[in-house]
Amino acid sequence: MFDGQKNKIYFITGGGTGGHIYPAVAVADELLKLNNTKKIYYIGNPNNLEASIVKDKDYTFLPVISSGMPRKLGIDFLVWFIKMFFAWLKCCFYIIKYKPDVIFGTGGYISAPVLIAGMAMKIPLVMHDCDANPGLVTRKLSPYAKSISIAFDAAREKLSNKNIYLNGNPIRTEFANLTKEQAKNDLKLQLDKLTICIMGGSQGAKTINEATVNILEKLSKELNLQVIFQTGKKNYDDVIKNLKEIYTDFENDNNIIVRPYFDNMVTVLKASDIAVSRAGSLSISELCASGVATIYIPYPYAAADHQRKNAKSMVEQGAGIYLEDAQTTPETLLNLIRDLSVDKSKLKQIQKASLSLAKYDGVQKIVEQIIKE
Repeated sequence: MFDGQKNKIYFITGGGTGGHIYPAVAVADELLKLNNTKKIYYIGNPNNLEASIVKDKDYTFLPVISSGMPRKLGIDFLVWFIKMFFAWLKCCFYIIKYKPDVIFGTGGYISAPVLIAGMAMKIPLVMHDCDANPGLVTRKLSPYAKSISIAFDAAREKLSNKNIYLNGNPIRTEFANLTKEQAKNDLKLQLDKLTICIMGGSQGAKTINEATVNILEKLSKELNLQVIFQTGKKNYDDVIKNLKEIYTDFENDNNIIVRPYFDNMVTVLKASDIAVSRAGSLSISELCASGVATIYIPYPYAAADHQRKNAKSMVEQGAGIYLEDAQTTPETLLNLIRDLSVDKSKLKQIQKASLSLAKYDGVQKIVEQIIKE
């Protein structure tokens, strides 16, 4: 379907957090597969996560220094404005030099100067926002985009654009192909036991970790659950130290897997029946694709409170359970998990609702949207 278009050059931008970076990288990887893609340039902050992720990719990284906007007027705002002006000038230079056909942005402050430069130089813009409450860059620049992709239908009302597509977040193709049986076998788990994944993201979550440490033995011994516990790299040593005091025999418990981080989260999530998780957009997309009944504990300090809005959007659709971070005690968490493990009808209802929201073809749809421009 794309044979008639040749030698296309794409600018991809988005950075700061995984929620902005990974969708951008997934789309860039898919665009690379097209015969008519001549070159892809990823514009990001060289001091941020996107630089380390993109360095091993088959596209060129173009550095731009950018930072978040100060909340108050003053010297800091003036310094920020000057930095943004020079970032914009650099992006204009990149456009003149490399002549992109389309600019695709996934948000984050790094994408602002790139997209504004594209507007000034009449380059078609396509944007993707991963949250139920779109970020500041997406909200402000949405009227100037050719089209916008969203992950949550709730985002539609916050954006000023006639061409909005509900594509979901780009996720790995393995989510559509790997079965629960295969995933459990890969992790050497029993097929007939309920499995719960407890995680707070790659960096972990102190509140979730502390509550889990205190109930881990009960999850295994009392509820007979298989527990996959991702602590986060920076919290792993503290978790292990506390576990050795609270549940001295946890290392010999075959129901329990404790790791700082799992490189292959596809297998972990597909093996799970229940999950305890933060409410980042990408995590939600992957949990839905795995058909997991999830207890969402949103990070209370997320920008624009987007995690709370993400979690409440899931609950409104019957696809999750909501628990405030401040209310996450060992007792409350244990009761919610016990309720799901005992009430199989409720468990299956939430799993079904979660799976119904899965978007396995998000990457392909976004690429088609970009190509159309």
